[in-house]
Amino acid sequence: MPDTQGRGQTAKAKISKMREQEQRARRRRKNLAVSLSVIGVFAVVLAAVFVVNRVSGSQPADIAAGESRYVRADSHKLSVAADGKVTLVEFLDFECEACRAYFPVVEDLRKEYAGKVTFVARYFPLPGHFNGERAARAVEAAAGQGKFEAMYQRMYETQDQWGEKQVPADEVFRGFAQALALDMTAWEKAYNAPATLERINKDVEDGKAVGVAGTPTFFLNGEKIEPQSVDDFKAAIDAALAG
Repeated sequence: MPDTQGRGQTAKAKISKMREQEQRARRRRKNLAVSLSVIGVFAVVLAAVFVVNRVSGSQPADIAAGESRYVRADSHKLSVAADGKVTLVEFLDFECEACRAYFPVVEDLRKEYAGKVTFVARYFPLPGHFNGERAARAVEAAAGQGKFEAMYQRMYETQDQWGEKQVPADEVFRGFAQALALDMTAWEKAYNAPATLERINKDVEDGKAVGVAGTPTFFLNGEKIEPQSVDDFKAAIDAALAG
């Protein structure tokens, strides 16, 4: 029999480690922001006002019937539940180490709750990740040829090769597209198309509007959850299914 408890403990340990790393990085960024504010308070205030206005002013008026800020008609659904009772949405960044740690957990949950829960992946590349936006563009370009999930998985499986580097990973991603036997002319066009970036930014703006500040961020039926373990995830999903 598979060692479910052992896998859960391993996943929990990995998630905890990644969260600690993310928290340390956030503290460093916070300290830097405080130092910069001492140097230029006025400039920082103006920037903050700009961000607030951007978020509040970017609320699209074209949310169609059946859509929400959590799930749009064009959102990428990894798995679909016929009854639509429970939906788990993840705002993610392919260069985020914590997202990679959660990836196998989400894959296991998809198998366990197949047909019961709809799993949705939405882009949220962080500004501090040099290739995060490029990775999202590569995945979205593959999605145009029906290969969203294959490229989505490839990004996490190979993150060590291209993540946390300050050089463009365009050639790496191009190689992934070739390995998936995609029409490279069409993929190249989509990868560089402004419409592809607009599609990604729509996810980002929706994320900001519902309070996403980092990745991964999960919403279960529109409620933000912060699972610290596989058991936390299952408990939340089971409660939603029971409700």
